[in-house]
Amino acid sequence: MTMRRSGGVVWLNTVVAVMVTAAMLTGVMCRNPVRHLVGGKERWKPNFNYTDWSRQQVFYVGDWLYFVYDKHLFNVLEVNETSYSNCTDYGFIFNITRGAGRDVFELTQPKPYYFLASGGYCWNGMKVAVNVVEFVPAPQPSPAISGCYMIIGINPLILSIIIAVWAIFV
Repeated sequence: MTMRRSGGVVWLNTVVAVMVTAAMLTGVMCRNPVRHLVGGKERWKPNFNYTDWSRQQVFYVGDWLYFVYDKHLFNVLEVNETSYSNCTDYGFIFNITRGAGRDVFELTQPKPYYFLASGGYCWNGMKVAVNVVEFVPAPQPSPAISGCYMIIGINPLILSIIIAVWAIFV
């Protein structure tokens, strides 16, 4: 009988530990990805300053670039920094163009990305560089001292379940 009780206590401790971990993870701040329309209302076309446009944006890991353009004239290629600087598409990294003139690209890493249009259009300004950063949530304000204890970052529903499970087995 003592062995069973001991196994039950171990099982209970494991359940409580898993639930506490899950509860803490629910308190993590996150953000929804943003779809950036490249060039804003001007979209992807020659004779537009994409450097100014990208400087007014903040790009986070998980965001998307949305290129809208005339599919009969233009394309979008991911290139390295040297190809970007020299307006060359030789040895491009990835052809984003899918044929519809409405293409998306997910920003998956915190790093600079470089894009251009081939066929000489890069020389007419059709290139954009974006610097992608990790999202860091703002720090949570400290709770006011009110004489009561607060568990910060734990979802109240999860906390209730933890207490109920604990009460059943104790």
